[in-house]
Formats: sequence, C-alpha cells, structure tokens
Amino acid sequence: MAKWAGLRFARFGLMNNAFRMYQAERSRMLTRGFVAALLVSTCLSKQALAQENKPLPSFEQLEVAGAIIGQVLVDNQNIFDLDDPKENNFLYRFANTLHIRTRAGVIRRILLFKPGDPVLLQRIEESERLLQNTAYIYEVLIRPVAYSDGIVDIEVITRDTWTLDPGLGFSRRGGENTSKYGLKELNLIGTGAAIEWQREEGERGKTDGYQFNNDLVFGTRSRFNFTYIDGYDGTSQSISLVRPFFALDSRWSAGLFGSTSDRLISTYNNNVVTSQYRRQRNTTSIFGGLSGGLVNGWTRRYSLGLDYLDENNELVAGAPPPDQLPVDEIQVAPFVRFEVIQDQFVKTTNRDQVARPEFFLLGFSTNIKLGYASTALGSTRPAWNYAAALNQGWDLSRDRILVAKAAAAGLYADGKEEDRLFSGSFEYYVPQSNRAQTYVAIKGDSASDVTQSNQLSIGGENGLAGYPANYQTGDTRVLLSLEQRLYSDWYPFRLFRVGGGAFVDIGRAWGGDDTNNVDRDWLASVGFGLRIFSVRSAFGTVWRLDIAFPIDPEGDVPSYQIQFYRTVGF
Repeated sequence: MAKWAGLRFARFGLMNNAFRMYQAERSRMLTRGFVAALLVSTCLSKQALAQENKPLPSFEQLEVAGAIIGQVLVDNQNIFDLDDPKENNFLYRFANTLHIRTRAGVIRRILLFKPGDPVLLQRIEESERLLQNTAYIYEVLIRPVAYSDGIVDIEVITRDTWTLDPGLGFSRRGGENTSKYGLKELNLIGTGAAIEWQREEGERGKTDGYQFNNDLVFGTRSRFNFTYIDGYDGTSQSISLVRPFFALDSRWSAGLFGSTSDRLISTYNNNVVTSQYRRQRNTTSIFGGLSGGLVNGWTRRYSLGLDYLDENNELVAGAPPPDQLPVDEIQVAPFVRFEVIQDQFVKTTNRDQVARPEFFLLGFSTNIKLGYASTALGSTRPAWNYAAALNQGWDLSRDRILVAKAAAAGLYADGKEEDRLFSGSFEYYVPQSNRAQTYVAIKGDSASDVTQSNQLSIGGENGLAGYPANYQTGDTRVLLSLEQRLYSDWYPFRLFRVGGGAFVDIGRAWGGDDTNNVDRDWLASVGFGLRIFSVRSAFGTVWRLDIAFPIDPEGDVPSYQIQFYRTVGF
C-alpha cells in the first residue's frame, strides 16, 4: 500500500509540475500576443492619425484625379456665430431665435452638383457665386471633408443674413426729401421667397408698392414674380413665370411675362415740369431658348419669342402738353435673341462693398435681341425693335480692374429711329491697398424723342451731387466721376462696416427742346461722405451721407447740398 501511495504521489507531483509549466508558457504566449497586438494597434493608430492629419486635395486636384462626389453635407447656419464670444450675447441670441434659417433643401436646389457627379471645379465655383448672390446668404464656404478610394464628401457651409426689414428710411437727394416705411421679408419661412409692401412719400407725392417673388417655385428652377405699384404718377402691375438659364451650362429656358400700366409721363427743365401726358400700356411676352451649355469656357444661347404691345396716349387736363403727343400703337413682334457669356469671373473684396465677396465678369458677354412688328399680325405699322448689351472686363496688373459696358435699344419705323437710347461706360478700379482705392468712371447716354419718356437729366441722384435734382436735361448726357474710397476695419456691433471718401464729378446734359436756359455749360462739384454698410442684413443697404459743393454755379444754386439716402453700393 505504501508503495502504491508513493507512486500516486509521484505521478501527482509530475502532473502538477507539468500543469504549472503549461500555465507559465500560456501566460508568456498571451503576454507576447498582447504586446504584438498593442504594437499593431499603435502602428495602425499612427497611420490613421497621419492619414487624418494629411491635408485633403483641392477641388482642382480632385477633378484631375477623376474623383466622384459622395455625400453633400449642408450646414445651414444662423445669422450669428454663438461660438464666437463677440457674437454670443442676448441681442444676437434673440435675433437667432427669431430668425428662421434657410432650409437645407433650398441650398441644395441652388447647387450645381449632387452625389454621384464627377468633381468639376467650374461648377463648385459657380455654385458659390449663385449662393453668394442670393440676398439671404451672408457667407458661403464649400470644401472637401473626406476623400477615400476616389470618393469625396463635400460640405457646404452657409451663414444667413437678417431678412426682415420694416423699410423705415429717410433720404435727401438733389434738394428733395423722401421718407419710406413698410414691411419686407426676403426669406419667407426659410424658403427663399420674398414678400414686400412699401410706401414712399416725397415732395411729388405718395407711392405704394407690393411685390412677391420666388426663385424656386415648387422646388424647381422656375421663378415667379408679381409686382403692383400705385403711385402719385399712376399705377402699374406685372407678372412673370420664367425658367431661366440659371447656370452657364443650362440647356433650355422658357418664360411668360405680362404687364399693364397707366402713368403720367413728365419732362423737366431745372426740376420744373415742362410737359405731361398720360400713357396706358399693356405688354405680353413669351419665349423659349436653347443652349449647348458651357463649351471651352463659352456659353451661347439662342431664343425665339413673341412680344405684344398696346399703347394709348392722351393729354392731361390742366397740364402743359408736349410739343407732339405720341401716336397710339399696337405691335405684334416675333423676335430672336442671341446671348454669349465667357466664363471668366474673379472674386475680390473692397470694391463696391466693404469686406464682402464681389464677383466681376472679366470676360466678354453680349445679349442681342431683334424683333419685327408686322401689319399681317395686327401691328399698327411695320417696325423693327432692337436691344443689345455688351460687357467686357479686364484684370490688369496689380489687381486693377477695368470694366466696359455698352447698351442700345430703340425702334425703327417709317424710315426713322424712335425711342432710341444708347449708353456706355468705363469703370476703373485702382486699389492702393486693401483699405484704399481710386475709382474712375466715365458714363454717357444719347436718346431720341426726349419729350416723351426717356429724358436724360443730371444733378442730384443722377450725378453731380452738388446741384439740385434734374438741374440740366437734354438728349445727351456725359458724367465723369473720380472717387478716392477708404475701407475701414471698424465693425461696430458686428452689424455694420464703415467706409468713406472724397469725390469730384464733372458732367453735362444738353440737346433737345428742354435744356436748362440758365446754365448750359459743363458743371462740376466736389464733396466728401460717409458710407455705412449694413452687412448682416439681406438688403445690402448702404447708408450714404454726402456733403457736396457746386463749383462756380450760376443762378440761384445753393452753395452746398447735403445728401442722405439709402443705396446698394459705394
């Protein structure tokens, strides 16, 4: 028994030792596995961190690589950034609470790209322009946020503007005072639709205006507009439904437009009414157009349509009559239209705005329309209608920009031109720094039949701020403007930008039957002023305060003019 017990004890000891050796070896293997796993995890983490910190390709690089768009993320932000301590207070929080943000779907419908599309830099840049040009968007940032296996996710960040305006305002231009009030909303419940009522009261009378506009009707690219104006000089209303060439690569367009008006047509001499008659006009226009899209940087568009005009004119009892009352007329005129646009835009700041993105077309563009009113279609007489516009910009050395524009419109009937208006301008922007710029502009106009509806005037709001409104009138007008603009970095209340400058204007209006009999020579005025830009509102409002002095005036022209008014540019 003792012998068998000793053997069992020995076997138990051997088994116990083997078990302990097995546990020790297993522990060593687990330790080595854990260390290996830890090393692998560390390496993978470092690789992932390196990949995460690696900068993403630009859109230009992504286009070259043939990347495809994955997700399009829209971050539609409110008016004020509450993560910025300068904008995190009760006033800004309250404004954000009241404001209804632009809907993400509205922003997506404006974009020219979607998931599954190849990355095209041109469409990214044009989408930014389209968003920035809406009144209800203050800032736009489009950027890639993830890129893997040829798929890129894009984020579109927008910041809203304040879009509700009570329309309160007071202005003084050319010696005339005007007050305004009303209610305007340019982003109705975040849809991008606009609705407005405004009353304007001045020395000539009162005008009420009503408008509704939606550029994305029923979630499409179609645009609807209705306007009604009831003023001291008569009434007018218009309605339109248009599917425009909304982008350079758009392939078709169509639309319908109608208007009716009953207005007094007045001419002036030294701001005094010299003739007046009543004009009743009804118009309708329908058109359709096609385009091959954007090809090698150029867009060409071709349209056909039909214009209808029914116009009646009558004298006004007790008002001075014109030398010749325009004849009543009906025109039914098929037309063709041709448009060319060169895709050459530049993004800049501190030109006509302060610290806001501005886009200048530095390529070539033109729009030409030609119609023929035929008696076979019911027209009163055969007549050719024409309208043309041209734009050419140049980006010169050191960020200097030169923009030339020209336009012509009129009617040719009975062997002569009628209602002709030619205009042209050169604008030259010469920045000295980011805070200073010289602006030079020369503008000219020439018209026929100025005793009817297109009288050209100068003074007050039409240039030459040192003179009263409509001081000179005629059928030809020339104005040279020289401004030294200053753009400050002052940002009061995070609501306004401030600028200012000095200006010199030289100009003249002459020709026709109603020229100024007191002062027919070239006029000049100098002045200086303050510009307050309401940059966080949708209305692009610029409050402009100027003091201008006429140089060597004749007659009873005041020695200075104070102008305070609301405009949309410098």
